[in-house]
Amino acid sequence: MSTSQPPLRLSSHKSLTSRVILSTLLGRAIRIDQIRPDSPTNPGLAPHEISFLRLLEALTNGSHIEISYTGTVLLYRPGLITGSASGSGASSSGVIRHEIAANNTRGLSYFLIPICLLAPFSKSKFNILFTGQGVITSATEKWGDLSVDSVRTAILPIYEKFGIERDIELRILKRSNPGPRGVGGVGEVQLLFGHQVRLPKTLHFMNPGRVKRIRGVAYSTGVSGNNNARMIETARGVLNQFVPDIYIFSDVGSAQFITVQDRSSQGITKRKVGLGFGLSLVAESTTGAFYSADAVCPPEGGKPAEDIGRMAAFELLESIERGGCVSGEAVETLVTLMAMGSEDVGRVCLGRDVLANERTVQLARDLNAFGAAGWGIKDAEGEKAEGLLQVSIVGRGVGNVGRKIG
Repeated sequence: MSTSQPPLRLSSHKSLTSRVILSTLLGRAIRIDQIRPDSPTNPGLAPHEISFLRLLEALTNGSHIEISYTGTVLLYRPGLITGSASGSGASSSGVIRHEIAANNTRGLSYFLIPICLLAPFSKSKFNILFTGQGVITSATEKWGDLSVDSVRTAILPIYEKFGIERDIELRILKRSNPGPRGVGGVGEVQLLFGHQVRLPKTLHFMNPGRVKRIRGVAYSTGVSGNNNARMIETARGVLNQFVPDIYIFSDVGSAQFITVQDRSSQGITKRKVGLGFGLSLVAESTTGAFYSADAVCPPEGGKPAEDIGRMAAFELLESIERGGCVSGEAVETLVTLMAMGSEDVGRVCLGRDVLANERTVQLARDLNAFGAAGWGIKDAEGEKAEGLLQVSIVGRGVGNVGRKIG
């Protein structure tokens, strides 16, 4: 979907996925300069960013991507969002198999969260299988990426508030944690997103409610399942003081083997990768607000399971304390869908720290650069609205041009 408008000029590698998604949804070409120009060892686009662009190219038809010789300049002209059935990377079965290289250090949520924003506006459903030696299903300590479990339990339910709720599934087929130096994983995840709409519904979400239950997943890959029990016991010891309805599922899996070159014997040997453990927690309120937290053992080890459980519990309490109707991890998804919705004013209540987050502020600036209306911000009204802000967002009315009316 090329346009006659000149490319919108942006700079820096920060919020690259968000900017590319906005470009695809709004049909506006972008040119991003100054992508890590001062890095002495790795200037330009990182491996995970290039992998994301390859995935986007497979899900669209007619996209044009140019990268400069140094990798510090990206020119992107968006195409039509076609999905898996007719995408350039689709197999005969309608499944796009996206392989992530072994040098990847980002959690899979880096790919999942922005890609899910495209799915409701696609011509056909998304059916993507993430494979390869770089698939990390756990959270990442270095980047702060969510685990795939938190995406499934805290991010995907947000789509229901916009009338997008059918045929959405995220399957974790093989688990993996970051390996040495944070490089992972040999996991395998399948994303099914089959609910396409003409326009997301206008959202009015003003009451955060009270937390009524906490759910979670404790996972261990290639290590003793006793770590799960220890994480769960410690987390419950903290959270039982506040909410009685707590259930944390335990998932123990085996690590995957990869073939490597043995330098000592100059032969080929196999070794396990993706070992580790972690905990994902999600709190749900009486009005359907979600707050999430993740904690994972570092790649080099050295932290007992009790510390991981305690860390996840405290992070969840901090997320709840920040308040509002959505946590900081999910605000990008919610705000983007509001901005793409029907041409009406939507409202949402956010905590001050959530709105003042660097990524949220940058998203507001990027939306303004793409021509969206500015946000209206005022103090929230109500008995329990102290410290909260009401944000009003006007939708752009971005329709799904590939979906037939009927």
